[in-house]
Amino acid sequence: MVNTLESQANPLPEPSPALNTVQNTLDKFLTAANVEAVYGSPVSQGENVVIPAAEVLSVVGFGIGVGGGQSSSSTETTGGGGGGGGGRVLARPVAAIIMSPTGVRVEPIVDVTKIVLAVFTTFGFMAAMFTRMNKRRLKFDK
Repeated sequence: MVNTLESQANPLPEPSPALNTVQNTLDKFLTAANVEAVYGSPVSQGENVVIPAAEVLSVVGFGIGVGGGQSSSSTETTGGGGGGGGGRVLARPVAAIIMSPTGVRVEPIVDVTKIVLAVFTTFGFMAAMFTRMNKRRLKFDK
């Protein structure tokens, strides 16, 4: 006996190459943001075990363009299509988990370069604002 639902079902069309490209790109980003990317392999040194921890950020910014067309001649029909996407995966170390006979502790990893750049940016912004405020004050004093 034949199942009537199966005999009436239409087969799904093959996905376009552009859709496959988008799917493959998204799959790569999802595999990058997993637990193995956040916690590194444990490193043993004597009685101590250190597990590195990182912050992982998947930035998915897509600019997708999809196009297609068909050209038919007397002998054959041809078609074409295209698509694209992109993004970035950022990772930075944030801590080291240290397990020793005396207990477990988490030591933060400080990014000195990032702090110095933030200080210079803040001072630059403050200097620009003070200069602008002084120009306005001198303008109104006249």
